[in-house]
Parts: sequence; structure tokens; C-alpha cells
Amino acid sequence: MKTNTPAERVIGLDSHPDSFTAAILRGPTPAAAIVEQLCNKVPLGQLPKWAQKRTTANDLFVLEASGNSFQVVRVLAAVGRKAKVLESCRMGQLKEAHANNDKISAVRIGKAYLAGTAKEVWVPDARTQERRDWFLAHRKAVKHCCQFRASLLSYLSDNGVRLKPHTPLIPPGPAEELIRKARPWSPRQWLVIEGKLMELRHTDEQRQHWHQLITQEVLADPALLALVRLCGVREIVAFALGAVIGDIQRFRHPKQLVKYIGFNPAFDDSGQNRWSGGIGGHGRRDLRSLLVEGAQAVLRNSKNPLALWGRKLMGRKGSRNLAVCAVARKLTVAVWYLMMGRWTQLEEIEAGLNLKIGKMISQAHPAGLKGTDKTREAFRAEIFQTLKTGQVYLLDPNQKSSPKPVVVSASTLVQA
Repeated sequence: MKTNTPAERVIGLDSHPDSFTAAILRGPTPAAAIVEQLCNKVPLGQLPKWAQKRTTANDLFVLEASGNSFQVVRVLAAVGRKAKVLESCRMGQLKEAHANNDKISAVRIGKAYLAGTAKEVWVPDARTQERRDWFLAHRKAVKHCCQFRASLLSYLSDNGVRLKPHTPLIPPGPAEELIRKARPWSPRQWLVIEGKLMELRHTDEQRQHWHQLITQEVLADPALLALVRLCGVREIVAFALGAVIGDIQRFRHPKQLVKYIGFNPAFDDSGQNRWSGGIGGHGRRDLRSLLVEGAQAVLRNSKNPLALWGRKLMGRKGSRNLAVCAVARKLTVAVWYLMMGRWTQLEEIEAGLNLKIGKMISQAHPAGLKGTDKTREAFRAEIFQTLKTGQVYLLDPNQKSSPKPVVVSASTLVQA
């Protein structure tokens, strides 16, 4: 939890898409704070002029996390005003059930900050925010692809048609012809099928579009490209790590990153109540799910030391889910050390990494390398030269706790 910084006044800001309400508070604590001024439903476009006229550089704006809260912080920073974003979950818990309006909310936000009970939300920089937008667009495209595929299969099943598992449904392909021959379709039924195939084709084109852009971004950024060296991490996971984590310096210890993502088990040990639970109720679920998928890939590797450790844990505990999450936690720790730049010399490129990079080049330039003035081998050599900056420091998986990192060979990290 962040400690409050001294400020002349605290301005609680209740921001909406078209307007804002501000409560200017003076005082060190919620009980002693005096509401000097309330400005209700001011057009949001007037915020920069309003802030320059009514506040000073020593004042501090605080607002609840919402759709445009990060943009509001950037607008205020452009006119020399400090602002912080507070976690919306905590603000919702403080809401009065019997009465609420914008004025009450603005005062409540300011007093919650003075009380020191509201958790501060990190405001991403412009590049990280843009990467988050890309990541969200790709995730939505993947979700819609799954939904439209399920909708088509459900319609076929309702009409007595069952395709073989893993039959490709994206036109052009054999699926359309197989569906046409599966049974006699009426003209109206076939129009429904064509509509569903059209939706599926459109969403898959969106997914491929974002996947291609993400891969190009990873190949162009050495910091993201270095993450691909980890076993179980390819372009989507590497890009997601960069987009969600942003500035790794805000996590002083790998345990803080583990907690942020949500790989630390929940527990309650208060009084006579002693309970321990899983990892599903807190943290960044989007990033956690991707790292769990990466951990599954690690466990499928027959030679990776982390996979051997995970399989031993699975045999000892009798739970694959527990072993997968434990491996994902170790992978998160490795990500922290890698993003902090703690590397040593990498002497060779393993076969697994070579294969992984080849797939990424094909994904980034599906029509070839026309327009790049580079051959495939030249592009691959350039990528390898970027990667040959060192091995990654990784915690020894055989130790329960290891405050000092140990060097792991390249083969440990790059077997995909």
C-alpha cells in the first residue's frame, strides 16, 4: 500500500466521460479535512483550465480507477498537476448504500486517500497503454473466434451433423464442403450456415491481424524478444508480459510480481479461523492464464529441469493443477530476473529456440519478407545477434527459497 505524499490540498475527482465533479479538501486526516469548495458537473473538456485556475502545483488530485482515469491523469500532468488513481474495488466498498451522488463521491474519494486505506493504481506510460490496447484487442478477437466456432458447431449439432474433432472451420477449406454434403440443407438453413462462416472468417482475420502486429512488435523490441528465450514463452505471452507489467522497476522483489499476477495462494489465519485456498480470486487473471498455458508447455518438455521438478511435485502431491501453478510461479520469478536485466553470456542458440524464432518470423511476415529488404536468413541472424546477450538468472527449482539467483544453462530456458 502506497504511503501518502505531503500535499497542500487533496482534490477528490469523480470523473465521467463528459463531466467531472471536484471536492477540494484541506486537512491532514479525514476527520480534520474541511471541504473548501465543491464544483459539480463541470464539462470534462474544461479540466485543464479549471485545474490551472482553481489549484496549485502543490495540490494532489485523486480519482477512482475507471475507463478514462489514466487519460485524466495525463491531461493533468500536461498542465503541471499531480494526480493518483485509487483502486475502484476499495472505493465501491466505501459507498453509502442509502445516498450517493457525484458530490458525495468526490468527497469520499478525497477522504479515502487521506485515510491511507485506498490502494494506489499504477498509471501506465503511453507505450505500455498502447500495448495493453493491442493485447486487449487480440484477446477479444480470440474470444469471439471461440464463440462463433461454438455457435456454428452448436447449430450443426442441432441439425444432426457432427464434424470430427479439430476439423478446420475457417473458409476457405474443406469444412464448407463437408458441411454441404453432410445432409440436405434447405436454402434458409444454408444462409444461416453461410452467415456463421462469414462471422467466423471475419473474426479470425482480426485475430491474425493482431497476432501479426504483436509478433512484429516482439521481434523489434529486444526487451520483449529476450522473454522468448524462456521455455513456454512465445510472442503472445512475451508481449502480454511487457504490456501488463510495464515498468519492472515497480516490483522490487520477484515475490511482488508473483503477488501482482496472483500466483500466491489465498489464506485466512485470524483467530480460530484457519483457511487456505487457491489462486483464482486475486491478481491479473489475463496474464495468469497465459503463464499457466506456458507452464503446461514446460511440463510437456522431457528434458527441461523445471519440467522434471514439476513432474516430481505432481507425483508427490497427486495434483497436476498444483504442479502447473507451481511451475508457472517459478516461470514468473524467472521473468522478473530476466526483465531486470540480470544476464550472462549466451554461447549458442539451441535447436528449440531456432525453431521458435522460425515460427515467429513466419507469423510476422506470412507473405514473405517482401518490403523489408532482408532475406529470411539475414533476419534470423539479426534476431539471434540480439538474443546473444546472455543467459537468464533463474531460481533453482529444487530449493524452496533462494534469495540469490543461480545461472541456468541455455537448454533449460529455450526448449519450447
